[in-house]
Amino acid sequence: SNKCETYPLATRLNIVCVGLSPDGSLAILIDEEGAALLVSLIGKCVIHHFYFHKPVHSVSFSPDGKKFVITKDNIALMYHAPGRKREFNAFVLDKTYYGPYDETTCIDWTDDSKCFAVGSKDMSTWVFGAERWANLIYYSLGGHKDVIVACFFEENSLDLYTISQDAALCVWQCDTELDGLKPMPLKDAAKENSAAKDNDEFLEEPKGEEIHGKANPSEKETRNKVKYSRVAKYFFNKEGDFNNLTSAAYHKKTHLLVTGFASGIFHLHELPDFNLIHSLSISDQRIASIAINSTGDWIAFGCSGLGQLLVWEWQSESYVLKQQGHFNSMVSLAYSPDGQYIVTGGEDGKVKVWNTSSSFCFVTFTEHNSGVTAVTFTSTGYVILSASLDGTVRAFDLHRYRNFRTFTSPRPSQFSCLAVDSSGEIVSAGSQDSFEIFIWSMQSGRLLDILSGHEGPISSLSFNPMKCVLASASWDKTVKLWDMLDSWRTKETLILNSDVLVVAFRPDGKELAVAALNGQITFWDHENAVQTGSIEGRHDLQMGRKELDKITAKQAAKGKSFTTLCYSADGQYILAGGLSKFVCIYNVKEQILMKKFEISCNFSLDAMEEYLDRRKMTEFGSMALIDEGAGGEDGVAIPLPGVKRGDMSYRHFKPEIRVTCLRFSPTGRSWAATTTEGLLIYSLDSGLIFDPFELDIDITPSNIRKTLRQREYTMAIVMAFKLNEKKLIQEVIEAVPSDEVDVVCTSLPDLYVEKILEFLASAFETSCHLEFYLVWAHKLLMLHGQKLKTRSVKLLPVIQFLQKSIQRHFEDVSKLCEWNIYNIKYALAISQQRGMKRLAEETSVDEDDLESDSDCLM
Repeated sequence: SNKCETYPLATRLNIVCVGLSPDGSLAILIDEEGAALLVSLIGKCVIHHFYFHKPVHSVSFSPDGKKFVITKDNIALMYHAPGRKREFNAFVLDKTYYGPYDETTCIDWTDDSKCFAVGSKDMSTWVFGAERWANLIYYSLGGHKDVIVACFFEENSLDLYTISQDAALCVWQCDTELDGLKPMPLKDAAKENSAAKDNDEFLEEPKGEEIHGKANPSEKETRNKVKYSRVAKYFFNKEGDFNNLTSAAYHKKTHLLVTGFASGIFHLHELPDFNLIHSLSISDQRIASIAINSTGDWIAFGCSGLGQLLVWEWQSESYVLKQQGHFNSMVSLAYSPDGQYIVTGGEDGKVKVWNTSSSFCFVTFTEHNSGVTAVTFTSTGYVILSASLDGTVRAFDLHRYRNFRTFTSPRPSQFSCLAVDSSGEIVSAGSQDSFEIFIWSMQSGRLLDILSGHEGPISSLSFNPMKCVLASASWDKTVKLWDMLDSWRTKETLILNSDVLVVAFRPDGKELAVAALNGQITFWDHENAVQTGSIEGRHDLQMGRKELDKITAKQAAKGKSFTTLCYSADGQYILAGGLSKFVCIYNVKEQILMKKFEISCNFSLDAMEEYLDRRKMTEFGSMALIDEGAGGEDGVAIPLPGVKRGDMSYRHFKPEIRVTCLRFSPTGRSWAATTTEGLLIYSLDSGLIFDPFELDIDITPSNIRKTLRQREYTMAIVMAFKLNEKKLIQEVIEAVPSDEVDVVCTSLPDLYVEKILEFLASAFETSCHLEFYLVWAHKLLMLHGQKLKTRSVKLLPVIQFLQKSIQRHFEDVSKLCEWNIYNIKYALAISQQRGMKRLAEETSVDEDDLESDSDCLM
């Protein structure tokens, strides 16, 4: 039942910290530069934008949801939480807290929201009152020798735990309970308020109250105030270990402390006695963040280096969820024939299979020793093929999750592209270094043939979906067509003006699209070797300028081109992408640009801007040339001149935005792209769009319902489809009695059969009326099957969409049925055993035997 959802909002740069309101309705997302978004998690939209002007380290809502605190520089800012009342400005500053000398790092609140603690890089922890309490305005705690990573209050208490980066834990006891905090006398509060008001008169915007803390207050200031004393200090590392502590979380009700380390190990301790429950290594990268759920059973870990997310149940010591992306960038992808799964290959040598409905990766194959360059499904949908630079093509079985075939060439060569024919029997791969194409048999695994003739590296291969013809593109400015039935002779050679980068057949196999290095996409009638059209697409790519580029984006674009092509499921459109942030959709017949998709607005990636930012330019060159490393969380401290310690090869770099592969779903409802951002899926969500069909003045919801009441079901269905509102169509179809479905299907016009099939496919995704919709699908296909067959090319995406939906339900229900059958068999077997035992008891007279039998039954 795991499902992942992407929200339709984005920040300009990478998100650094997230604050969630206690009721779970609001979230504050803050990026690297301190720009914040206030997001409604219910409406999935941005409510407010705010700019903090400096990088923010952490943000935390108070448990009562009335305030939130952010830490930036060496201060903590407390704001009124938005959403409590209607206000013009969602972020109203309440108080500013000064005290720490260095940057503030972490925040924790007491359970009643009266006080909060802030940790700092200057090795001190500060406790501040959210209100002005007479006996607690601020309190500074030392005792550590490294940066404070986390601080936590004990449940319903002012007692505090502080944890530092050198893996030390201090336990602080307070001499006052939370109820013992006294409000500030009214006279003192009034004086301070009037002073603050005088200052505010000269400001355009009220700054809020300021509280200045001192690390060493005088004796007079500490009289009759709250006092802390250190009760204990514990160390996580054994003597001689230098394992940096990177993150921590504490569950107050169960007193469970979880700590994560730079080596990928985590520890579970019970506080305040510091008893180790267990420790486990989950990764070889640093654990960047930890969270515990409300009951304290599940712990979530995030490892930013690997893009890893784990949910661990500590009592049973088992994984609830384990997800990880590709370590380096993804290079290629392919849809399964029913559109239910996507397979991706990455430069880290891994092949991953994702479920498109839940967005989760459910199997990873790690057999390759080098980067994967191409992946594809066979026509059955249960076999995945992948080509790699390690000189192998591997076949994986999706039933047993194993690598059952490995294809290799006589001489080791790096494979850059891969294609499999429509029967799934013939596998071909192109080589980068020997300029040859290798052909293998899937059944036997034997090498059938080596096709030579190209004079440059093979860049792309594609099999004709309808015939046994293979098209190969090469850097020698040719596309060759090889006929399998004619013992792999070159049937045709298409000569282009520039190096060919990618080749793709239209789904009906009648047209060939070729993208070359000069930025042109050309279309060919391959039967007659005639060019039918071309698109000049270089200007549509719209390149960005990298930070260290010496020439402008406009000049750089002259040498750029499309590196990936793919036809839509109906063959009317073509998708094209390359080394830029845009994906272009062209109409093939008209040869015009229909739409440009901007795949990312994240300026943390390189080559996003068309022009260089002048603010980042100095007289010595770009600011990007300067390595800013202060030995932060993931940066390596850049050594001073003459110092030999540290990693001299460490460099800070920005990943460049690019689209490496595009594929259209066989269902025709979505397309996917592998990019620097990851795997992106764009789909048609037609639920929100009013898209009438042959509409006239009499077709209104009331008239449709009136026709339905008169039991004219066919007429009502036709009217509902003319209005084309999904809710109304569902209401009409579900009102048809199941015994009349046969009659209604017979009398439906041909045009509406296709529309109903498309509706059924989408209804299967959400509806619980499984049998009713299956009856509809069965009757429609039985009665109109022959007519639909004549338009099979056009209807294929709809039928595959329907097949995908039914297949998903079949898998879910079959698992449930198998489990129920097993349980019933088990119950029957147990009851039969008991009956036999009872008979044995009646026949035996000996009491001892009776006792032993009853023991057996227990």
